[in-house]
Amino acid sequence: MNVIGFKEAKCRNCYKCVRICDVKAITVKNEQAQIMNDKCILCGHCLEACPQNAKTFISDLDKVKGYLRDKIPTILSIAPAYLGILKYKTPGQVVTALMKLGFSMVRETAEGAAFVTQEYKKLLTAGTMNNIITTCCPSVNDLIEIYYPSLTKYMAPVDSPMIAHGKLIRRESGRDIKIVFLGPCIAKKREAESDPRTVGFVDAVINFPEVEQWLKEKNINIMEQEDTPPHNPNPMVNRLYPISSGVLSSVVASKKMPDNYRKFYVHGIKNCIELFQSMERGEVSGCFIEADICNGGCIKGSALNRDSISRFKVKLDMEETVPKKPLIDPQFYERSKDLSFHKVFLNRSSKEPLPTPEQLNHILSKTGKTKPEDELNCGACGYSSCREKAIAVYQGKAELTMCIPYMHEKAQSMANVVLDTTPNVIILVDSEMKIVEFSGAAEIYFQLPRSKAREMYLYEIIDHSDFEEVLNTHKAIMGKKVEYPDKGLTTLQNIVYVQEQNAVLGIFQDITKEEEKIRQEYKIKVDTIEMAQKVIDKQMFVAQQIAGLLGETTAETKVTLTKLRDTILYDGAEQPKKKN
Repeated sequence: MNVIGFKEAKCRNCYKCVRICDVKAITVKNEQAQIMNDKCILCGHCLEACPQNAKTFISDLDKVKGYLRDKIPTILSIAPAYLGILKYKTPGQVVTALMKLGFSMVRETAEGAAFVTQEYKKLLTAGTMNNIITTCCPSVNDLIEIYYPSLTKYMAPVDSPMIAHGKLIRRESGRDIKIVFLGPCIAKKREAESDPRTVGFVDAVINFPEVEQWLKEKNINIMEQEDTPPHNPNPMVNRLYPISSGVLSSVVASKKMPDNYRKFYVHGIKNCIELFQSMERGEVSGCFIEADICNGGCIKGSALNRDSISRFKVKLDMEETVPKKPLIDPQFYERSKDLSFHKVFLNRSSKEPLPTPEQLNHILSKTGKTKPEDELNCGACGYSSCREKAIAVYQGKAELTMCIPYMHEKAQSMANVVLDTTPNVIILVDSEMKIVEFSGAAEIYFQLPRSKAREMYLYEIIDHSDFEEVLNTHKAIMGKKVEYPDKGLTTLQNIVYVQEQNAVLGIFQDITKEEEKIRQEYKIKVDTIEMAQKVIDKQMFVAQQIAGLLGETTAETKVTLTKLRDTILYDGAEQPKKKN
């Protein structure tokens, strides 16, 4: 099941998502970047980064509205992050607003978090695991299972608060109801709907921005609602789960907790990766670690507009309003009797083929990297090094054309080939009439090296008035004949405006030989005319001598010879009309 959708028409060779993806779970095919679902940890960074919105979250909102429209009893499990994200005077106003949308109950996911906290306490008390990594964040779980599988032995074998809550609600309310999770995270959708270990306990996942828009469409203002308590017992300190160190706060709130593990939290994907690499090297032991992919915890979740939320303000506000008191009511936990919150984590990594050194060098050579100094490692393609990108090419995840410096050099090389081989004079000037490009033919005809020409202005070489006109009017001058007598050159000029560079491009075709041929043909015509005229004059002289004998024959001869002369002179063109 896809959580992130892809619009092919909008993906345009930018590779920004590849650059932003820390696990490189994106494959580029036919110059378009697509997510590899089996490698994606759903951190949501590509959604934020894509400048064309080619990647979008696949929403369950219509499905949820369908439940309510069909009058199916639907219980909403709301993540405790709502306390720091939504705007209200009292938390109960949020419950009232959501009930008006049609939900039969609104229960806090922190209720499920309380059972997760109990499971963590059991693990800490037992002390059998060398390290314990919390497993509330599905993106962290994916990161370990797919990329650091050797660490699965350190993952707390416990459900996330959402799944624990779903199990509790399902037991209490039966199979005929629908359970919807409302939270700040897109990764929860995969955990709820496509992970075979957890599927069936939560029917749909929606996020806070979707619900805020839904409330707006229904003209429901949270700030104007009455106060309604959520339909669950007070989960106390467990409401702090969404902020960094919130899980630790819930765990250590109990005074009876053993102090046999060092405790710390890590958040942010880069920090998680750094920690897990350190753990693989055996540098971390005896620790209880709260891990979260999002910087600042769930209050900066992947489904939110993270720029609009200050994790520091939310953390301070929630720590101030949520008392760090443990949940000690035994009746609260009695409800989970015979209910298992155990989850097994697996090695989901895939061994991808690696190229031999010869194969790697062959791929590098295809982009002009034949020696170490050719490897710029600029990162424009999204990979940290040229070799890492070459490996991705071998694995079918990247394309050779993703190398921006290589493609730039290739384009420049092709442009230079055109400039050097075309028989036409090509001159490109900027808005100041400074010469930007000067073709090989231009060098020959103007007896000026390209290097020197590019330091000059056009008016230093030729009359620039036509170029100036095109620059000012943006209207092309096409097929204009221009002669340069001092250079013995006749040209047919096309001059056009280049909008992207605010420049003017002139292409001159050398028609000197053609013009000379036309002149020679005209000279032959003139010589022929002169010969015909002599014949006419001679005939007229003879005619005057024997006019009496020939009579009208003389006039006919004149007309015939005159027509011959005109035919040669005008060569089939229309003859000028005689004036009366």
